[in-house]
Amino acid sequence: MEQSQIDTLRAMPVAPQQLLINGKAVPASDGGVMEVLSPIDGSVLTTMARGTKNDMDAAIAAAREAYEDGRWAKRSPAERKKVMIRWAELVEAHALELAVLGVRDNGTEINMALKAEPGSAAGTIRYYAEALDKIYGEIAPTADDVLALVHKEPVGVVGAIVPWNFPMMIGAWKLAPALAVGNSVVLKPAETASLSLIRLAELAHEAGLPPGVLNVVTGEGAVVGQAMGLSMDVDVLVFTGSGPTGRRLLEYSAQSNLKRVYLELGGKSPNIVFADAPDLDEAAKVAAMGIFRNSGQVCVAGSRLLVEASIHDEFVAAVGRAAETLRIGDPLDLANQVGAVNSEQQLLQNLSFVEKAIAEGGQIATGGNRVLQETGGYYMAPTVVTGVAPDATIAQKEIFGPVLGVTSFTTQEEAIRIANSTDYGLAAGVWTSNLSRAHHMVRAIRSGVIHVNTYGGSDGTVPLGGVGQSGNGHDKSLHALDKYMELKTAWIKL
Repeated sequence: MEQSQIDTLRAMPVAPQQLLINGKAVPASDGGVMEVLSPIDGSVLTTMARGTKNDMDAAIAAAREAYEDGRWAKRSPAERKKVMIRWAELVEAHALELAVLGVRDNGTEINMALKAEPGSAAGTIRYYAEALDKIYGEIAPTADDVLALVHKEPVGVVGAIVPWNFPMMIGAWKLAPALAVGNSVVLKPAETASLSLIRLAELAHEAGLPPGVLNVVTGEGAVVGQAMGLSMDVDVLVFTGSGPTGRRLLEYSAQSNLKRVYLELGGKSPNIVFADAPDLDEAAKVAAMGIFRNSGQVCVAGSRLLVEASIHDEFVAAVGRAAETLRIGDPLDLANQVGAVNSEQQLLQNLSFVEKAIAEGGQIATGGNRVLQETGGYYMAPTVVTGVAPDATIAQKEIFGPVLGVTSFTTQEEAIRIANSTDYGLAAGVWTSNLSRAHHMVRAIRSGVIHVNTYGGSDGTVPLGGVGQSGNGHDKSLHALDKYMELKTAWIKL
């Protein structure tokens, strides 16, 4: 990857984007459009269709028809596998194009975006393509005069709502397993990051996915997201995003057909550093990137740093140095390490959390301010706040920005108590050379993912999911397939 290639792709105009329904690009039924603003400089990048309830209903109807007539669901596993492998190959072939398009739309630094977006999406699609012909039913142990079979079948129509921080990666986590087992899907991207997902769906059709099997409806969550949630014809709804929206989707399920709803609602993840960590300098660098990469817009971000009191000052200083060396700026510049915040609204929300932290007794060790405002883009300095009480707002609420709150502890039991003191339970980190302590912490911390002497980086072979108000269900790994399949028992008297 060279800067000149990126600059060439950056200069390309982006055509107005339409909905993708039943294999065709169509405008919104009322002609409505939305401006797409680039967080890089605040400019209008293009427009996209502002879908309506009628558009969502049409997409769901197309998905239902495609499922019922079996154009995808009844294809052999070998045939579905061939299409999905071809899809993964096309994503890989268009990786730089997809990455640059996504960065122009959501502001993730290009070095990270290339790997985390098309790179991850292609790997996820390939993983489930390889898995789909290895799913077996069961024969139950019964009396000699009975044959009991357990069949695994696709659920039917899946609705997927994807956030703006890593749209291709998270989108693939949902699309790939749902499609692999034979479902039809309606995808609703985030308003501020739809472009790369539209292109991802176009490549799926180019790979041979039949019309109607994957539909994309862009627009406002309060309109098309609500229509999806209230639909009587969506069998399973999967969502990654905020807690309030997740609650509304559960309400929509209760008000409609009791569709299964799987939610990944973020976290307030503790990164716990003991004095006996094997390499404190490395831990400080990793802790900094664990919150500041992608401007803190990562669901598993280590946004709470818990440091043993005996090393607190030294370690916080090291994290501050790591933060201050990060180069912030144009995310399409290969030299930059931290890109833009996704939107001005998100940036202002981040800054308001910093103000609240100061009001509650926290001290700014570094950052805390907007930067590069003259560019017209949305940039924030990596921010470290010390003296954060366990019950402080920034220790309890997900910020989704480059803000790290630091709390000290003196004993292992206190660290566990603080770690478990929020409503969330998505991820955590533990740094220690004591193997017994590491295992004890893994058991004691209420979280779906525990990193030990690292933070982040788990691959598609392991599940990602949370406990408490971080949601339910799991993305990634073979376990994700369970969300998209029904079990059917055949009890046969011989």
